[in-house]
Amino acid sequence: MKPWLVAARPPTLLSSVAPVLVGGGLAIGDTAFRWDALIVTLVTAVLINVAVNFANDASDARRGADGPHRIGPPRAVASGMLTARQVWVGTAVALAFASVGGGYLAWIASWWILAVGFAAIVAALAYTGGPWPYGYHGLGEVFVFAFFGLAGVVGSRFVHDATLTEEAWLLAIPVGFLVTAILVANNVRDIDTDRTANKRTLAVILGRRRTRFLYATLVFAAFVLIAAYAAFTLTPPWTLLALIALPLAIPPVRTVTTQESGPELIKALKLNTRVLLVVSVLLGIGAAV
Repeated sequence: MKPWLVAARPPTLLSSVAPVLVGGGLAIGDTAFRWDALIVTLVTAVLINVAVNFANDASDARRGADGPHRIGPPRAVASGMLTARQVWVGTAVALAFASVGGGYLAWIASWWILAVGFAAIVAALAYTGGPWPYGYHGLGEVFVFAFFGLAGVVGSRFVHDATLTEEAWLLAIPVGFLVTAILVANNVRDIDTDRTANKRTLAVILGRRRTRFLYATLVFAAFVLIAAYAAFTLTPPWTLLALIALPLAIPPVRTVTTQESGPELIKALKLNTRVLLVVSVLLGIGAAV
């Protein structure tokens, strides 16, 4: 199982869990909560995330982006633990099970869920694969924000009673900022090897200094928005609980904006993921109260 866990990248899967927790909390607060909707959405979101990671592993290996000089955890295909064919089969299996989950959610909520799910699958495959991988053209952050932020939170709330709420749209923005910040931090770490491999991520396009500024802006803007929403009663007042996580955000921001060491930036990525999870749990609790 170890090679498959390497390809699945378990720490990154929290990016798909976080928005589901916020959507579930909002549903509880609106007395619309369904356990089946929460569980199926959670499993489906994680499966799509796994498929993204599998496809990314195989595609990056083929394009030479995960060479021997890469900084960070090993990749399954590039290191020879799995073949590209095995990983693509794994991608297909993950997406097949995710499609079953999407079908169930469409049955209990609306068939529009299938359209969102289809778009997510296309985005997963086109991130670093296909004739024009958008992750190689500086658009990875845009799609992460759209699917892990907006679609993640709004969709997770929608499946409970087929309702699009203003609170879901608003809270999707700070959650999306924090998820996107994880990718930005990852690309800051890989900026030199990505440039060598002709992988034009947003970090490569902007350069290290401006990408660091973008990262810090995304993290702190998330907390500013959460505070502003509650202050103007646009979201439930108890969502202010998420501000408890602000001190946790300072160490990764300091590291990403000052360090170039691989191990330090890897540690910052883990801390950033912890910030996302804590903020999402607290937002979910605050929305549910």
